[in-house]
Amino acid sequence: MPAQPPAARRRRDPERRIAEITEATLSVIAERGIEGLTHRAVADKAGVPLGATTYHFATKDDLIEAALALAYERYAAMLQQWAAQRPDLGVNQLVVLLTDAMMGVFGPNRAYEAVELELYVAALRRPALRPIADQYTQATTGVLLAYVDPVTAQAATAAMNGLTLRGLAASEPPTRAEVEDILRRILTPNPALATPPAPGR
Repeated sequence: MPAQPPAARRRRDPERRIAEITEATLSVIAERGIEGLTHRAVADKAGVPLGATTYHFATKDDLIEAALALAYERYAAMLQQWAAQRPDLGVNQLVVLLTDAMMGVFGPNRAYEAVELELYVAALRRPALRPIADQYTQATTGVLLAYVDPVTAQAATAAMNGLTLRGLAASEPPTRAEVEDILRRILTPNPALATPPAPGR
């Protein structure tokens, strides 16, 4: 029996096609932003018929939701790997390593982070996206709980969200010294405050 051409195989593998369309959606958002996202642009990027995108994703919001979910899956996997490689960190180590990550947001990882942030902000006008946006915050805070108490983890998460927005949207990103100073102020234990111990400590 002759081998089936790739197009025929892909038609019979809807999960693969959905994955290709979702990946293409991320690429289109990276190039054009959410406002430039269309089914036609995604179909062209994925190399599939326009009808394939509308069949699996009826609306633009459906495309955005799938892209945000994929971006979150990758973010969560990255966080898990990061934490697994760093099972025990002191405050100074944590500050330096988190600053390294933040400076990557403003530098080599800027394009990827911009897509993530744009998808995250999309939840402002699209309530259906908010549960996934919540997962971003919960994942970041959850990783920090291995090193600090819950209130400190929430404060550091909020600070990093703000620094990310500033670094990507402002004319100039914060300097490394600024990021370190902010994170060190938040992460350094304050003996004047009665905070619960970190889990497992």
